[in-house]
Amino acid sequence: MRLHGFKSRQRQQGLAMVEFTLVLPVLLLLLLAFGEFGRMLYQYNILLQASRDADRFVASQAWNSTLGAVALGSALLDQTKNVAVYGVPSQTGSAVLSGLTPGMVEVAAVGTDHVRVTITFTFCPVIGGGNCVGTLPGFFGNAIALGIPLVATTVMRAL
Repeated sequence: MRLHGFKSRQRQQGLAMVEFTLVLPVLLLLLLAFGEFGRMLYQYNILLQASRDADRFVASQAWNSTLGAVALGSALLDQTKNVAVYGVPSQTGSAVLSGLTPGMVEVAAVGTDHVRVTITFTFCPVIGGGNCVGTLPGFFGNAIALGIPLVATTVMRAL
């Protein structure tokens, strides 16, 4: 007597290959998404550290004891932006993050004794070829923009 509940091994192997073929693109897409998310967090961490460094620099030099308040001159603003982008007050070397420019850095006084440094940077995933100009076609007619804005802000008391 023979039981008909089991299929032959050859048929099972073919079925497993078809299932693997169907699941592989989804697994690869998830792997790519996790990698891009990690890359985005890494770039945000670099921006946050650059914002802290620049804010520490401006907070140590912005206090005017004669006025009893924060005084931000144009030379100090330029130096602070250079610290945020290049890591040093002068405009030398390469940027801490590829594509970061001094125009993306905003330095402002908050009240009479605090300073704020804000860096706004657009994260560009590898999917779009590294440029944020391209878009992905949407499934329901609308295109999906690829750029994700990253904003790192730090506020410190002037010393």
